[in-house]
Parts: sequence; structure tokens; C-alpha cells
Amino acid sequence: MNTKTALARPDPAVEPIARYFQRVRTRSTALAAPLSAEDACVQSMPDASPAKWHLAHTSWFFEHFVLTPNLPGYRVFHERFGYLFNSYYITVGQMHLRPRRGLVTRPSLAEVLDYRAHVDAAVAELLARCAGDARLESLLTLGMHHEQQHQELLLTDIKHLLSQNPLQPAYAELTATGSSEAAPLEWIPGATGLVPIGHAGEEFAFDNETPRHQALLHEHALASRLVSNAEFRQFIDDGGYTNTALWLSDGWSTVMAERWNRPLYWEEDLHHAFTLGGVQPLDAAAPVSHLSYYEADAFARWAGCRLPTEFEWEAAAATHEPAGNFADSGALQPRPARRGAGLQQLYGDAWEWTASPYAPYPGFRPLDGSLGEYNGKFMCSQMVLRGGSCATPAGHVRPTYRNFFYPAQRWQFSGLRLAKDSA
Repeated sequence: MNTKTALARPDPAVEPIARYFQRVRTRSTALAAPLSAEDACVQSMPDASPAKWHLAHTSWFFEHFVLTPNLPGYRVFHERFGYLFNSYYITVGQMHLRPRRGLVTRPSLAEVLDYRAHVDAAVAELLARCAGDARLESLLTLGMHHEQQHQELLLTDIKHLLSQNPLQPAYAELTATGSSEAAPLEWIPGATGLVPIGHAGEEFAFDNETPRHQALLHEHALASRLVSNAEFRQFIDDGGYTNTALWLSDGWSTVMAERWNRPLYWEEDLHHAFTLGGVQPLDAAAPVSHLSYYEADAFARWAGCRLPTEFEWEAAAATHEPAGNFADSGALQPRPARRGAGLQQLYGDAWEWTASPYAPYPGFRPLDGSLGEYNGKFMCSQMVLRGGSCATPAGHVRPTYRNFFYPAQRWQFSGLRLAKDSA
């Protein structure tokens, strides 16, 4: 990998960098607009962060990595914000403990919004001074993709927070889809032999998507769509959560310790679920989501199948445009697959757990300096997910995009697609 590949310059013919920056930043504040100051401050669990923190952290990222080194005379908004809003960049300095982010009642939400305005104005000044600077525009592009990741986390974290409220309030008004009929599941043969994997070209990609290399695929087939709520209900009704033979050892221990007996957010009646629009009827045909890797793996074993590897998924997705039910659709819920031939729901709706551990590609090299902490140091004990979800910003993912979470985590819109060996 080289820095040029990992921090590719955006195409000004598609969208000028200043407009791109403003669009992404405005989207974050729009996502937070329905929240009260109280909503934006509370942290519901250590894995989640307050909305206010997401708004401030993304501003700190631009302030620390873009403005301070590149804009002479830049004045940081507050000398202690680096401590409060650094996430995990140890080489940058100490940071406030992640599980205690919800205790930061000050600065206020209004002050955080002022912080964002301060940073935005400084970036506009920097771009006016350094128009056409390819290195700077590449760095800004990284920052914008970083912010888009936090836009998704803002939605999933606020969903988890509101689900803890006995009143089960809604973040937004969603259209209840009720129940519908799932499209028939078909098996699509996958690519075999040596296939190219990983990012190539000058478009933006994170360093963990590189370098491009060859992977050997054996004969296999992929399900044409994601597993539905109705199909997962069959797993539950058949005693899936009580059959030890279906579970990995760590998965069974987690099921016992957490007393799992259904996906996160499903009501006990198995016919309703908490959504960003409050409690709504469960759409039987829509993709099941908010599953851990352990649940996805157990379901696949129960179905007599397996999870695809990330390389099988990427080889299939490489010939499909990254279009689907993303956050910009406004649905904020997975939607049923449409009827039709071929692979569906590769992008959007729900992240797809794969059977692949999150590990470096052959020859991987992280970015230089503190930005090298962005991805590489997390390549241990996590699993790869592909494709994006209904909370992912449109235009953010691509066939080579690698998401990763610990196998017990399930507050993201994470689901599964089945795979099977053909020989």
C-alpha cells in the first residue's frame, strides 16, 4: 500500500472539495437536529457514544489533523477539547475514558455546535488559501469519510439510547411497513479460482482495503438476498437459542451470560421491534438485523449453510453498483428484497457478517504517523462485515469497504446472507 492509494484525491469534476466538505458537515448537524440537549449528552453503554461527542470528535479530527498542521495562526477552539474528544489516538496524547463520555455534561450542545462552526470557518479559509493542494484535499477526504462513519454511529447509538427509555420514544417518524412476503431465495454461483481483492485505482479508500492481491475461491454459491425476519423467527421457534450444537463456544457462553433469546430490539411477542420510529410491527419479509456474529453463524449452521467469506462477497459485489437502501432514503429500516433474478441487497439494508476475521492483507502498511492508528491496530479478535446498512450514508461504501466489529456486538444494523459450498 502507498499513501497515495489510501488518501486518494477526490474528483473536483464530480464535486468541488469545499462543497463536499460542507455537505458532509451539514448532514451531521441535520442528523442531530431532532435530538434534545439531554438526548445528545447521554451514553447508553460503553460501546456507544453520546451524539454530542460524535459532533465534537469529528470536529476535533479536522482541527488536529488538518487545521493545526496546515493553517498558520490557527487558534484551537478550546485547549482541553483535545483531551475530551480524542477517541483512541494514543500517539496524539491522553484522552477521556470511552465508557465515561456520557458524564461530559459540559461543554453544552450549543458550545459543541459553536465548535463545529469555528472549525468549518477555518477549513473554508484553508481551502481558499490552498486551492488545488492535492495532499490537503486527500486529507480532508479522509476526514469526511471518517465523519460519515460517525453519522452512522450517531444513528445507531441514539437508537440504542432511546430503546432504554421506558417510554420508547421515536427519533423520527417512520412509515410502518407491517408484514409483507419475502422474495424467493435463489442460489447464485460465485466466482472461482484466483480473484483480485482489495482497492485499486485513484478513488478514495481506507488503508485496510489495500493492497490489492489475489485470493483463491473454491466452488460456492451465495443466497440471492439477505435472511429475512420470518426466516429468523423459524430459527427461534425451532429452539435455535437453546440448541448448543449450533453455537460456537464463545457464542454459547455469550447467549447464556446475556440471556439472549431473540435479536436485539425484538419485543417478546416476536411480532414487534423497536425502531428509530419507536415500536413498530415487524416486517416479516425485511432483512433481520441487529444480530451478533454468533447469532448469524448459528443461524447459518441451523440452515445447513455457512457465512460467506469476505472475499466471496467482494468478488460477487465487484460487478454491482453500490446502490441500495442507505440512510439517505429516509427509511432508517431494512426493506424487503424486490422480486427479480440475481443478487440483491448487496449494499444497504443491513451489514453482512462474513466468516472472515479482520486481519491485514498481504503487504499491508498503515498510514504514516498518528493516522496509522485509524485501522491497523484493531486487526485482532474482530470479524469483517460488508455492504453497508440503512444507516450508512449513500456514497460511503464500495465493493472493497471493510467494516469490523467484535463478534458479540449487535447494536449495529447487522444481518447475514447465506453461502454454501457447491462441491
